[in-house]
Amino acid sequence: MESNELLGILEQLERDKGIKKEILIEAVEAAVASAAKKLWTVDKEEEIRVVLDVKTGKLTAYAGNEEIRSSEFGRIAAQTAKQVVIQRIREAEKNVVFDEYQARIGEIISGAVYRFERGNIIVDLGKTEAFIPKKEQSPKEEFRQGDRIRAYVLDVRRENRGPQIVLSRAHPNFIKRLFQLEVPEIFEGIVEIKGISRDVGERTKIAVYSKDEKVDCVGACVGMRGSRVKNIVSELQGEKIDIVRYSSDIKEYIQAALSPAEISQIQLGYDEKKANIIVADDQLSLAIGKHGQNVRLASQLVEWELNLFSFEQWKKLQEEEGAEPEAPAAEESEEEVSIADLPGVGAKTIEQLTEAGFDMLEKIAEASVEDLTKVKGFGAVKAKKMIKEAKALLKG
Repeated sequence: MESNELLGILEQLERDKGIKKEILIEAVEAAVASAAKKLWTVDKEEEIRVVLDVKTGKLTAYAGNEEIRSSEFGRIAAQTAKQVVIQRIREAEKNVVFDEYQARIGEIISGAVYRFERGNIIVDLGKTEAFIPKKEQSPKEEFRQGDRIRAYVLDVRRENRGPQIVLSRAHPNFIKRLFQLEVPEIFEGIVEIKGISRDVGERTKIAVYSKDEKVDCVGACVGMRGSRVKNIVSELQGEKIDIVRYSSDIKEYIQAALSPAEISQIQLGYDEKKANIIVADDQLSLAIGKHGQNVRLASQLVEWELNLFSFEQWKKLQEEEGAEPEAPAAEESEEEVSIADLPGVGAKTIEQLTEAGFDMLEKIAEASVEDLTKVKGFGAVKAKKMIKEAKALLKG
């Protein structure tokens, strides 16, 4: 490698790979010095250093302050410099790939199935390879070599052999991203995804909410004649999807989450976030679902523990506990307790709460102190006290 050729290559690397020339020069000098130590035996106290002339590109070796002259030095310097350049090019390419995919964590990317390795799917992305670990795959999906595949970028790890790009088709956010790509209203922020629970390969429940009253959140996700959700089901190779309408009223939310089962009565325990749900005998198996799937996914979605009972089971449980069995008309009796029953709440306070959207005891009980302090005339102490009293009334 000629002197001026080396400078040209270093300048080219700076332009193309974004590596500063000063860093490259230091690397070449250090590597050539290390190689030169193996060629000459010098005093242990004397350090061999190499200097690259940035004008001529000439490499000169020094032991202390004395220049070392050798016919072998030129050959060693050229070989070592070449190795350093090649190594730096590889490192730069690895860094470019790492930075590119690090920035794409949380996105969906596509590639081709390249091979299968110990249960992992190796995906060819063009510039590099990625892999889908077995635990991030759906057990119901099948792929063959050469198939196009889309997956969620879960992680990018920096390793000696190069960036390791981890993909997933099992992560709940894979579903979320598919809906964002398929439903313009979600992408634009009009419809919001409030929660996702998933039994990979079998069923997913997704809760959606519309910020615009004119836009039906469920209809937007389903699409004309079910076209949008069908595209997502097809991408997931048949995994069923339940689109649930989110509600700030926990009773309505639980009812929607357990759909298609019909609920007769709900008893809420706000402190433990537990709900006892009574359904007609012919609705129990539907509410539970195959292997408990429906109630399990509904529980994960609303983030409450849901306990299901038929009328007979509930009656028996009440008798065992020595309580008077309740008739399945709790909804009516519970309506007798309202905001007006809160201690010290007058007509003006009721009006202020209603205008702010807190028109039910359940909504006050579920609210945070921060939520209630937004209501005119409410401080943190008053808000905290009202939430506590609303929970007590509902529990009583």
